[in-house]
Amino acid sequence: MKIRVKAFARFREILGSDLALDLSDGATMAAVLTTLRDRAGDEGDAIFDETGTLRTHVILMRNGRRVNRKELDTLVLADGDEVALFPPVAGG
Repeated sequence: MKIRVKAFARFREILGSDLALDLSDGATMAAVLTTLRDRAGDEGDAIFDETGTLRTHVILMRNGRRVNRKELDTLVLADGDEVALFPPVAGG
């Protein structure tokens, strides 16, 4: 199945702005993050901590809805899903 990944701001520089990933059917959000971590390499420190876990300040969305971190291992993706990664948002 194909999953589209969009990264924003600094994350775009690390991962690219619009990626298409080919994953096996039944892949979870955790599998997507593993693929992205491998792609990011050493620059992935902005997105992933030293254990490879998504940093707490990263906003993760699936099809326009925020993903609950507790569901990363159980959230099964479907063909055509869009995953988005945003850095923390600040403003005034």
